[in-house]
Amino acid sequence: MRAKRRATALVAAACLLVGGAVASGPAASGAPPATDWPTWTKDHVGSRYASEERQITPENVGGLKFKWAFGFPRQAGAPHSQPAVVGDTIYFGGPDGVYRAADAKTGKVKWQFNLSTVGTGLTQVRDGASVAEGKVFFGDTRGYLYALDQATGKLAWAERIDDYPSATVTSSPIVFEGRVYVGVSSGENLMGKDHPCCKFRGHVDARDIKTGKLDWRFYTMPEPKQDGTWPNGVPRYGPAGGGVWSSPAIDPVTKTLYVGTGQNYSGSGGHFDSVLALNTATGEARWTRKMTDVDTWRRECTSPSPEDQQYCPNLKDGTALDFDLGATPNIFTAGGKRLIGIGQKVGVYHVLDATTGEIVWQRQLSEPMPGGGLSGIQWGTSYDGQRLYVATYMGNPGTLFAIDPANGHIIWKTPNPADGCTTGGAAQYPNICRLGHPPAVTTSPGLVWEGSLDGKVRAYASDTGKVLWTFDTIADFPTVNGGTGRGSAVAGGGGAVVANGMVYVLTGDTFTRYPNDKGYVMLAFGH
Repeated sequence: MRAKRRATALVAAACLLVGGAVASGPAASGAPPATDWPTWTKDHVGSRYASEERQITPENVGGLKFKWAFGFPRQAGAPHSQPAVVGDTIYFGGPDGVYRAADAKTGKVKWQFNLSTVGTGLTQVRDGASVAEGKVFFGDTRGYLYALDQATGKLAWAERIDDYPSATVTSSPIVFEGRVYVGVSSGENLMGKDHPCCKFRGHVDARDIKTGKLDWRFYTMPEPKQDGTWPNGVPRYGPAGGGVWSSPAIDPVTKTLYVGTGQNYSGSGGHFDSVLALNTATGEARWTRKMTDVDTWRRECTSPSPEDQQYCPNLKDGTALDFDLGATPNIFTAGGKRLIGIGQKVGVYHVLDATTGEIVWQRQLSEPMPGGGLSGIQWGTSYDGQRLYVATYMGNPGTLFAIDPANGHIIWKTPNPADGCTTGGAAQYPNICRLGHPPAVTTSPGLVWEGSLDGKVRAYASDTGKVLWTFDTIADFPTVNGGTGRGSAVAGGGGAVVANGMVYVLTGDTFTRYPNDKGYVMLAFGH
């Protein structure tokens, strides 16, 4: 009987949303209803599953139509701030350093907040927000974390949670029991040979949602020390790195935060390429598990120049890998066990015992590319209560998988359609187009949503992997904020958001850049 009660509690916890609502019942007072998408992960447990979506179904998805586009300035670059949707409002950041709230059905802006009013220097929003407790929480590329009033966009607080040069917040925050949790990374390993690489330490912060003040911090790296000089005489420090690029997931029953970390920048120590399980109240590690033995990488590791290669610490022994765990975890129950699953850029999806960190099963879904993990699993995966859905990026080709959560058995797999680069807008650019999946995977009842480097966003049948709907984004679109924008490869950093009968998709990918003289767009679809 005790086991039955615990299983019931775990199932209920899996349905909890950031605001405290249960997906199968009415929302608690002040909490977003289950049809909303209030945070990057959709819910605490990282499901990315719009469980209560009833307006878009496998039977009618073929009739989904373009509704509106929001355009970003051409000079700002590609957007990567996955939107959040609560009620009739969509919340999203821009590469132009502006955060906006708009009508979810029409795209008409309700309010906007310019990040330049805080601190100095140009900035972008590259994470997705959490909307909870009447506030909108998000970070920026200067290392600030913000809380805006949900109704007005007025600044409640802003805290620079890391002032190290090139510190950045791509980790989307998540809110739980009065704290906002967020990870911090940096681009220090891209700063070049004249920089005394490296001193940055990745970390996870827990901050008070009312004030932004630090409650606890978990560093992924010990304090770096000078351990020699680089060939040009610049001081060398280590270990460093272990950036936290992705959003955490939280098990509300055990009050455990799970998150993945990135590689070393220099040296070889700390919690790099690791899964962390932290106590949400104290930040104490319940367990940690390293998934790669050695992985030290900086920009010079990809250079063909012998001179540059001297600055790549582990190039000769083959452990300059860039095999981050940059994907957000899924928390689920299978085979009577509470499990955590997480994808890695090496192309492996790992499933661990959520209590102990012991490996339960692993599945290799793509082979790593030389010099980095772009073939593998990038930003996130989805779990709909029956199957896990995992997409590989440039997996030759990138492929979408449905996997049995209990044992890792592949139920079906659908490669990026072979005609992706010979049809639609991508056909004009055969030397640019690739067949791969930058975004995180999203699901709704009966459907799997994924975008591609070929510029198409697709809906697949969740039981068979058959493509049911395709929309080509490499085209010009009239924008609700004036002028014309242009789509591109579907953006990474997040994925499709499905909420209240609408689907929202960002365009623009860092590694596959189609010509664009108009600026990228966010697209909205509905019936």
